Amino acid sequence: MPGEHNFEHLQLIRSYRGPAKLRGSGNPSPQTIANKNAERHAHSDALRTSSQKWSTTWQELQQSRQLAGLPNIPAGMPILLQVDPDLDIDVLRAKFAFEIVAEQEEGYVIVASEDIDAASFLEMVEAFSVQVHGSATIASVHRLFDNPLDRLRRLLSEYLLTIWDAIPDDQICTVDIGIACTGTTDIPKPIKRYKRDTDADWGARQRVWSEARIAAYDAWDSIKSEREQEIFAFFASYQGQILNIIDGFDFAGGVLPDSFSIRVKISGKGLKDFVLNYPYVFEVLEPEDIDLGEGALAPTIVPDLQVQPTAPDAEAPSVCVIDSGIQHGHVFLQPAIDDATAFCFVPGKAPTDIADHVQPGGHGTRVAGAILYGEAIPTTGHPQLAFWIENARVLDEHNRMPEDLFPPEAIRLAVQRFHKGPRNTRVFNHSINANSYCRVRYMSAWAAEIDALSAEFDVLIVQSAGNLPTTGLVPNLGVKDHLDAERPYPAYLLEQSCRIANPGQSLQALTVGSVAYGYFTSGHWKTFATEPAHPSAFSRSGPGIWGVIKPELVEYGGDDLRTSNIPIDVQAGGTIAGACPELVRSTMYPPGPAVDRDETGTSFSAPKVSRIAARLQTVLADEPTLLYRALIVQSAHWPEWAETVLSQLRGNNGLSKAQRDALLEQATAAMRSIGYGVPDEARATQNTDFRTTFITTGRIALRAGQCHFYQVPIPEALRQPGDEYDIRIDVTLSYVAQPRRTRRHLRRYLSTWLDWKTSNLGEGLNDFRKRVIKNVAANGAPLPGTTLPWTLHEMPHAGIVRDYKRNGGTVQKDWAIVKSNTLPNDFCIAVIGHQGWSKDPDSEAHYTLAVTIEIVGQEINIYDPLRSAVLELQAQIETQAGEAEVEIED
Repeated sequence: MPGEHNFEHLQLIRSYRGPAKLRGSGNPSPQTIANKNAERHAHSDALRTSSQKWSTTWQELQQSRQLAGLPNIPAGMPILLQVDPDLDIDVLRAKFAFEIVAEQEEGYVIVASEDIDAASFLEMVEAFSVQVHGSATIASVHRLFDNPLDRLRRLLSEYLLTIWDAIPDDQICTVDIGIACTGTTDIPKPIKRYKRDTDADWGARQRVWSEARIAAYDAWDSIKSEREQEIFAFFASYQGQILNIIDGFDFAGGVLPDSFSIRVKISGKGLKDFVLNYPYVFEVLEPEDIDLGEGALAPTIVPDLQVQPTAPDAEAPSVCVIDSGIQHGHVFLQPAIDDATAFCFVPGKAPTDIADHVQPGGHGTRVAGAILYGEAIPTTGHPQLAFWIENARVLDEHNRMPEDLFPPEAIRLAVQRFHKGPRNTRVFNHSINANSYCRVRYMSAWAAEIDALSAEFDVLIVQSAGNLPTTGLVPNLGVKDHLDAERPYPAYLLEQSCRIANPGQSLQALTVGSVAYGYFTSGHWKTFATEPAHPSAFSRSGPGIWGVIKPELVEYGGDDLRTSNIPIDVQAGGTIAGACPELVRSTMYPPGPAVDRDETGTSFSAPKVSRIAARLQTVLADEPTLLYRALIVQSAHWPEWAETVLSQLRGNNGLSKAQRDALLEQATAAMRSIGYGVPDEARATQNTDFRTTFITTGRIALRAGQCHFYQVPIPEALRQPGDEYDIRIDVTLSYVAQPRRTRRHLRRYLSTWLDWKTSNLGEGLNDFRKRVIKNVAANGAPLPGTTLPWTLHEMPHAGIVRDYKRNGGTVQKDWAIVKSNTLPNDFCIAVIGHQGWSKDPDSEAHYTLAVTIEIVGQEINIYDPLRSAVLELQAQIETQAGEAEVEIED
């Protein structure tokens, strides 16, 4: 064995890179094909009639507004279209000078036209009817809506839509409004050098292109500022008050300001005028309430604890708790609290009012304790604390966020202040949610802000999934409401009303749900879960927006209690101590102990993941938080009850179709409620003789259309023909790119999106290279091999768990179990970049990658052979001096 080691993570070696071999685009819909052929004239007539009718209606509306003396609005006519879902909607801007306001599901697009006659659109409609070359785009525009109410229905939340007509003109309304601001300017297409270009010619053309790109970014920034001024003037004319305005994007950092959000108080008359007539509105919502649970019951009697924790090392990592404040001076917390940086962001309160005033036992105080101690709080001695705690108070004494503190603004202020502060904090715990399930039409301003902050800074935000109340009102039903409706536990967790709460749908946040400790009874009360690690009765489930796996992780947050009565009684924790996590408790409002088991919630499962992130920062201080996120997810395993379901599906074992379908349903339900499972600090931070994790280093940039190729050499000792050890392979990709909130799905929400592929069992290294990288020379007949039995797979219905695919989010994990004698000489992974909303050739995503190989039965040592093989491959690449890392040109 060469040299000494401490079971450190091994380097994942990138051996090739080049242009990716990408699949073709989607096929046009049957409606588009029909429009091009048999229905060409009818389609043209319908679009012409609708366009002319809407143009006339809009002009009449604007004339009536002027006669009524209503405030000016910018020139522009909003139009609701329905297009082919596979259409690149940027063509609407290029062909018709339409500004893309918002893209929604099923091909609905809201656009704005400064030409209120829509002349260029009508001109192409006429050209399409007589088959003029270049007019085929019209076939993909399936419908133009000529009734203003159709657009209104696409803007308003469900609740606002139900009360819209009944809102009195003089009623003061508070709403959140999203405004698009991209205009009709676009970045010019990248230029290529011609064979006859001299250096001077090529340089001149590059300068022209670069200046045009800069002009496009300048135009976007100017539009944003112009629209902010328009809106201030409009609301001032109605004596409205803009409470908050947040861009969410740092333009100086090169991030496209595609939209901004405002929270405003205005009369019903002014609100209706603005929403109906301002052409760049894409979303109107009522503010969401922040609900962090129902509070603890009376504390149990806990003996005095003789413990005196000591402060962390001066250079130890810090975790910022964005919450209700923290009790400074608490015996269990004070040595780790950074008093000097604590700050209160709650409007109307002093910046120094940083205490946790939530009665009776606090909320942020409990969160801080869970970060510092995890599951085990010491009772004696002088334990040294491992991390510093920073206190960002954003909630009031009622555990609520005031209406005049916009949630996206709150998290941006906190992250900016503490990340740029003296400790350069990189891990943030955000156990705050809205009180209802997240909407899935657009990424919310709150969740998009988390995504934007993650793109802008090297930060990891650990987010709670949210809790179901004991009882609630439609649509926010509680646990008891589901039981009364004869929806049993855990089946009700798959209902829409139990979906994760805003902002848990954020793609970049690590969203954490809760599982129970096991089965407990006391008198006529009992827990819902009958075994350890089953979903907590209150824990919200996935998927998130666009079918992304959420929550990614679960930790132990306790369980609700129920009776066997008819009707059933339900209670939120506390009566049975064993059903609750042990938490540090505020003593500001006695009586009450400093530690107790009296409250439950995803608020207290999330900080246990923040704790692992801080441990990783201790071990891998120079690595990005993208890697921490990858390793935490990589460390997660399904609990025994769920893994048993997977084992039965893997083995098949003569299952009938009915049995297999039942198991598939259980596996899919498990993925929705527990994500990738329960993380493990040891698996995340260290290796053993029987488990080896390979990682990339740093934030690696990858542009659209490019491929990075990684190689894990498998030593012969692990591939002996006579051996049949079970080998588990886990792969996790963690990446970040610039978001765009007005787009409807992942591949248009992000500037660049990534996915990964691996070589098959029996597939040669060069054959896999040829499959994922362009222009790789053939080397004999290809050996395609067989696909690994992935749990998820890149295609829905191809993995063991159905209805999910691994490449839906920005953290992508999959795992498989194979026999050791089927392993190839080299296990290879390709990370591939794809174009999102950005046409800028310099746009890129940043990623990290982790691969773990584990021998399930621990029959032989695999760490040392794998380490030796990696060192040999690394030496070989260095010796070849560039021959192994091949740059393949188009």
